[in-house]
Amino acid sequence: MHSFLLIGQSNMAGRGFLTEAVEVDTTHIRIQRNGLWNRMFRPINPDRSFSGTNLAEHFVECYAKAYNTDVGLICCADGGTSLDQWMPGSVLYDNAVNCARLAQRSSEIVGILWHQGEGDIRNKGYLTYKARFELMIKNLKADLGIPHVPVLVGGLGDFLVHYVKPDGSNMGEYVKVNEALQSIAQDDKLCGFVSAVGLTSNPDNLHFSAKALYEFGQRYFDEYQKITGGKLISDIRNENNERSALEQL
Repeated sequence: MHSFLLIGQSNMAGRGFLTEAVEVDTTHIRIQRNGLWNRMFRPINPDRSFSGTNLAEHFVECYAKAYNTDVGLICCADGGTSLDQWMPGSVLYDNAVNCARLAQRSSEIVGILWHQGEGDIRNKGYLTYKARFELMIKNLKADLGIPHVPVLVGGLGDFLVHYVKPDGSNMGEYVKVNEALQSIAQDDKLCGFVSAVGLTSNPDNLHFSAKALYEFGQRYFDEYQKITGGKLISDIRNENNERSALEQL
């Protein structure tokens, strides 16, 4: 079985209203609970009592159909968190590593899905976002022994400009986070930026709607296919190993 690690804050955890969720074929989708795999049920990432539908649901539906395999989701996202709360040594980082290692006993991790950044608009965290993210991902891949897997980073929604914080200010500087995420992807061939342009929000102007999350999942999958060229990660790894061996002759 192949699996994906989901990390980030609320828009990765999923806040699309369950009553509006688009149905997906769960036949080949599994979610991790207490280290065991269960057939997918919603919400897949219950970090809060109001957790909802998630972009990864349609993403793995596409993956399962494309590669004719069972797919597992390692759901570790947590709402309202900043990038600093995901750095090596943090509780969230260690939890993600522990859950992923359990998943590796019975699956091959073939990708990491990330959506986060709203928590770094405040206090101008976007100024150092790229360097911190790259350090976190480098350590995460090393800790899990998966240097070859793609990382997909989703853009923040344009609707954030309409979100009004308690102090009366908005989140217009979300564009700075998006610029950092795009720069990360440009400098790493195994990282892809997934645009959120045109996607709609819930009435709160903070979280993606259920319909938007379904579309976002498709965009994540399209970007994943772009990075891998439609090949299995195991095949890419074997090709790279063969190429390295030939270069040493």
